[in-house]
Amino acid sequence: MDGPELLALYERMAIIRRTEKAAHDLFLSGLVKGTTHLAAGQEAIAVGASAALRPDDYVFATYRGHHHALARGASPEECLAELMSRATGLCRAKGGSMHLTKASAGMLGSYAIVGAHLPMAVGAAWSARLRGTDQVAVAFFGDGATNIGAFHEALNLAAVWKLPVLFICENNLYMEYTHIADVTAVARPAADRAPAYGIPGDVVDGNDVVLVREAVARLAERARAGEGPGLLEAETYRHFGHSRTDPAAYRPAEEVERWLKHDPLDLARARLEAMGTATHDVDARVERTVAQAVDAAKRAPAPDPREALTDVWADGGAAWRT
Repeated sequence: MDGPELLALYERMAIIRRTEKAAHDLFLSGLVKGTTHLAAGQEAIAVGASAALRPDDYVFATYRGHHHALARGASPEECLAELMSRATGLCRAKGGSMHLTKASAGMLGSYAIVGAHLPMAVGAAWSARLRGTDQVAVAFFGDGATNIGAFHEALNLAAVWKLPVLFICENNLYMEYTHIADVTAVARPAADRAPAYGIPGDVVDGNDVVLVREAVARLAERARAGEGPGLLEAETYRHFGHSRTDPAAYRPAEEVERWLKHDPLDLARARLEAMGTATHDVDARVERTVAQAVDAAKRAPAPDPREALTDVWADGGAAWRT
């Protein structure tokens, strides 16, 4: 990867990090209702994977999906406006933090039910097969989802039909408040189970954006060639607790310190510095961009109550139900 390409990936990760910091601050000031699940520390997975995908590929994410929406092209302003229940939000204030969706960019939603979106990604891959395209569907999920039945059902059907779908596990070691090793029979919760379905299970440093991009590009090429699904377990770590109500006191201090020293932005910055490329201008531009997004979101109008029932059903109404 050359300097300009890596610098662009670094900027995208920096945008995500600063946007989530803004979301955190807005939550504490009472402008974001409900809770939020921040992905600070996991940016390299979303950005690296998106860099390896095509614009017409499909992405499905979890409730911790801010980084995936932003990596696929959603702007900081429309994401923050959605979190603040503004009319200019990504889903016009109907989705909130856990349901960011941008279909025009192939971001087919964030899902609050653990594991529920994996079969949906399989369905999207099946649709690509039926339509004769070489699109790839990608399902991002946490390590906890590997103990959900939908994970196994999705892998099995994808393997039987050799569908162009990638399963990418963001293994941040904790399923909410419980260490994944305490409740899982195998060392690699995703990668060790993939071979049971005849699916290659790869493991990658999820904090290295270059390695993630290479791994996803390899699996995507294989899927497009008709060789079936692939699974990637990306090892990473969230900087915050499970949600804004979680101080994460259950995590050992030395573990947190070790992972904070393996920050994805620091790794990318070190690579760039080794290439003789500085990031100061990018960092300043990112700071301005997010500051402007916060200001615009704060000034945006509230949604029109008359639009409450629009965009709920595919045909615009609910008549088909009766």
